[in-house]
Amino acid sequence: MLLIGERLNTTRAGLQAAVETRDAGVVAAEAEAQRDAGAHLLDVNCGSITAAEEPAALAWMVQAAQAAVELPLCIDSANPAALAAGLAVHQGRPLINSISGESERYRAVLPLALDYGAGVVALGMDDGGIPQDRQSALEVGTVLVKRLLADGVSLDAIYFDPLVRALSTSPASIAESLELIEDLGRRFPGLHFVSGLSNVSYGLPERRHVNRAFAVLSIMSGLDAVIVDPLDRTLVALIYAAEALAGRDRFCLEYIKAFKAGRLAV
Repeated sequence: MLLIGERLNTTRAGLQAAVETRDAGVVAAEAEAQRDAGAHLLDVNCGSITAAEEPAALAWMVQAAQAAVELPLCIDSANPAALAAGLAVHQGRPLINSISGESERYRAVLPLALDYGAGVVALGMDDGGIPQDRQSALEVGTVLVKRLLADGVSLDAIYFDPLVRALSTSPASIAESLELIEDLGRRFPGLHFVSGLSNVSYGLPERRHVNRAFAVLSIMSGLDAVIVDPLDRTLVALIYAAEALAGRDRFCLEYIKAFKAGRLAV
């Protein structure tokens, strides 16, 4: 399971001020804490900064994070100019968050992915928006993956996001999202699947319980990357356990390694 730490986001308390004042110590502390908790990549997002300032802010944040930890980054922005600025200073192979089947977004982000050899988070939506039923979602996802492959993005570089909706308002959509992962996994063996967990629990109390349960269910359906807070030790422990139970951790070696590293104690 690829753990993508979500905490380097300027919507979090203190992060926007740290970016605006170029306080590298705050960014370094967050990066190091997530690395020490077991994150494999770090998502960096300056989306709450003004559009004009976001490219410079995101480039600085990428450099500050990578000066602190030797981890690749998931460069996260709705602004193609900011993505380009972050990619230009990134060391190693980045992940772009995100591309979609929306015409304008696809045209803007695809050249960046190809130029920098980046992986892409592929959102399962197109110009019609987010599909509202399983069959439409499967069709949209299939078209998007085939288009990326035809345009030169390798299958191993695609992390498909099924865009799970909120349990509180769309309870049937949860099972449909899991079925979508299974369906696309059969159509494209080797395709990766990624999800942020926060949407599923939107509007509910004690959201962490719903997020954790959804992570476990999704792993059993084929999810192999998550955008999470790796400092949630219970969530991380459950992910390691679910990976073993799903038969994706040979002889439970990763589970045992996590235990020895102190990551299973909650």
